[in-house]
Amino acid sequence: MIKTQLAMMKILYPVAVFLLLVHATQSWALTPEQKLNLATGDNDSRITALGKVSESGDVSAIAYLQSLDDDAIKFKGNQLFLVGDSVTDAITGKSVTLPDDAEDVVNNNQMRSELDATIAALKLFSKDPKVRLESAKALIGTDPSEGRLTLIKRVEKTETDEAVKATLAQVSASIEINSPNKDTRMAAVAKLKEGANPNNKEILASRLEGDGEKDPEVRLAIQAALNSIESQMAVYDKIGQAFTGLSLGSILLLAALGLAVTYGLMGVINMAHGEMMMIGAYATYLAQTFFQRFLPGYFDWYLLLAVPFAFVVTAAIGIVIERLVLRHLYGRPLETLLATWGVSLILMQLVRTVFGAQNVEVENPVWMSGGVQLAANLILPNNRICIIAFAIAVLIMMWLLITKTRLGLFIRAVTQNRGMASCTGVNTSKVDAMAFGLGSGIAGLAGVALSQIGNVGPALGQSYIVDSFMVVVLGGVGQLAGAVYAALGLGIVSKFLEGIAGAVLAKIFVLVIIIVFIQKRPQGLFAFKGRSLD
Repeated sequence: MIKTQLAMMKILYPVAVFLLLVHATQSWALTPEQKLNLATGDNDSRITALGKVSESGDVSAIAYLQSLDDDAIKFKGNQLFLVGDSVTDAITGKSVTLPDDAEDVVNNNQMRSELDATIAALKLFSKDPKVRLESAKALIGTDPSEGRLTLIKRVEKTETDEAVKATLAQVSASIEINSPNKDTRMAAVAKLKEGANPNNKEILASRLEGDGEKDPEVRLAIQAALNSIESQMAVYDKIGQAFTGLSLGSILLLAALGLAVTYGLMGVINMAHGEMMMIGAYATYLAQTFFQRFLPGYFDWYLLLAVPFAFVVTAAIGIVIERLVLRHLYGRPLETLLATWGVSLILMQLVRTVFGAQNVEVENPVWMSGGVQLAANLILPNNRICIIAFAIAVLIMMWLLITKTRLGLFIRAVTQNRGMASCTGVNTSKVDAMAFGLGSGIAGLAGVALSQIGNVGPALGQSYIVDSFMVVVLGGVGQLAGAVYAALGLGIVSKFLEGIAGAVLAKIFVLVIIIVFIQKRPQGLFAFKGRSLD
């Protein structure tokens, strides 16, 4: 008997679950009348119907509402048609033929706004917290609706994700700010004050316009909240400027590190240094193309090939330039300057011939896309964060090479006293070639970094060559520490001045500051006795 009952339960249990699911689907699904009310009639009646759907939390309505928002619904009388790759009856789901006289559902801006807000409200029931958070953010500042407020309050009570819960509190406050009850409005002002973002600022400011808020006490609270939000946003703006300046400084540091070695060691004003950066960027493009064609499944790791490839290619080109051109011009700075400028023109034309004059695009790997959001008005891009980390890594490796290796010892010896180094058996000619190759290779690494924040073109290096020399001169010839301080200082100061006076005037101010500084301290931030002073 017990075995028979157990067998019957095994048969009936799936049936019962199926019937419950069918009942739940039918109880939540939109009725034909609701679908008609959402698609036909005047805007007020359609918005009222949307409010009822929003209040019900009918997640199954999202697909139909999205079709309305995408202008994929047409109607004729009481018939609704979903038009896509094929035409189906929007009520029964059966394939039908679209009548010639079927009319479009017209959505004006107000209706589209309400559709978007309702879809966002229904997505608050998603299992993915990221979807819920984006939906909650989309609801901030939408037109107030009591039905939507009821839904948000209901979701807020059961929400477990703190970020979503805090955003929902902002949404409810943006609706309650219009409440007829003074205490409710005061509480809403306090909530909106906590979120230092442009949306909350706009909501509070609009409440002060005209006769939006008549109570003097509430108006004072709103003004205080606005002042608080503006001060918080100003702080985040400064942090953002400092980060952007730090990012620019990291790029300048990568660009200047090579010059800090070659100019300090050989006194060569290398006008082709920018083209080494350009070649490094194109080497990154070639590595990307190789992975796209032959290793598409590993595309996100193409930089692991690009970094050593760019270094080797540019270092080899640097050594060739030193051997064929520069070694015959030491001690003649003007001729060296003109020769390297000619080399830069040759390299640019060569790149135009091989790759074309148009810019090429280098894609960021997935792990470098997006950013870290610290505030509503402050997002730190991942590619900039990676560039800063990359610059630090290159700087550390450069320091280890200069201070801990045999090549670094020879470079320091030749820089300080070439004659004495030669007398002790150092092959100064070979050291010159290796040092110039090292500087060119580091410029190639700078090109890898630049390829991740913009398009790559033949004139890429021209934008950074002057700034690179300014960093070297300001920091002190041959000084790595000086290059670090000068690069970061120039980057941060430039960005802060751009926020005050604009990009062009900021550039002029920075140049004037450097000229005045060099007049007072010709040796730069850090003095170093090198070959040029012997």
